[in-house]
Amino acid sequence: MLSDRVVVVTGGSRGLGREMVLGFARAGADVVIASRQYEACAALADRVRDTYGRRALPVACNVSDWTQCDALADACYAEFGRVDVLVNNAGLSPLYPSLDQVSEALFDKVIGVNLKGPFRLSALIGARMAAAGGGSIINVSSLEAVRPEPFAVPYAAAKAGLNALTLGLAQTYGPSVRVNTIQCGPFATDISTAWPDELRTQLSAHTAAGRVGEPHEIVGAALYFADPAASGYCSGATLALDGGWR
Repeated sequence: MLSDRVVVVTGGSRGLGREMVLGFARAGADVVIASRQYEACAALADRVRDTYGRRALPVACNVSDWTQCDALADACYAEFGRVDVLVNNAGLSPLYPSLDQVSEALFDKVIGVNLKGPFRLSALIGARMAAAGGGSIINVSSLEAVRPEPFAVPYAAAKAGLNALTLGLAQTYGPSVRVNTIQCGPFATDISTAWPDELRTQLSAHTAAGRVGEPHEIVGAALYFADPAASGYCSGATLALDGGWR
C-alpha cells in the first residue's frame, strides 16, 4: 500500500503516534519517529527494523521550537531525500485550576506544540512535497476543537486553529499535496491510565460506539489519507474519529 514511501510522525514514540508508526511500517513505509524522548523513539525504531525490515530514523524534536522543526525537516531529507507523508500528531493539554490561572508559559506551550509546530513543519515539508510532485499532510486534531470543555480551552483553541490550518494548507499546496485532518474523540492512550473509572464510563456513554477508542483504531484513517490510491480526491477534509460522539 505504501511500499517505499517515507512517512514522518511527530509525537511518534507513544500513544496514537506509536500505533501509526507501526501501521505505516507494516504497510511498507520507511518512517521518521519524532518526539521529545529520543530513547523512546530509538527503541521504536529498533522494533520497526526488526519486525518489518523497514528503515526508521529516530529524531528528538520539541515541535514548539521553530529551530527544532527546521532541524527535523533537514534530518528527514538528509536521510531519505524526500518525505511523502507528514503526520502532525504531537499534542498536549496540561490541566489548570481555572482559566484565570493559566500562565502565559502554559498557554504558549499549548499553542506551540499543537499549532505552531504543525504550521512550521507543514510549511517546510509541504513546499518541498509540492516541488517534488506531491504528498500528503495529516493533522491529528481533537473533538475539543468543535466542542471545547472548560478544562481544555487553550488546547481547544489550538486544535481549532489546526483545523483551519488544514484548509489553508490544502489550498496553498494543492493540487499535488493533499492535506486532511483526523479529528479524534476519546482514546485509551497512555494518559487514560490516570482516568478515574467514572470518567471512562462518562466518556463511553457519550459515544454511539459505547466505549472509548483503542489507539490502534486510528491506523486505518491514517493509511487512508496517506495513500493516494485511496484518497486521491480528498483534501481539506476533517474525518471525525470519535465513536459517534453525541
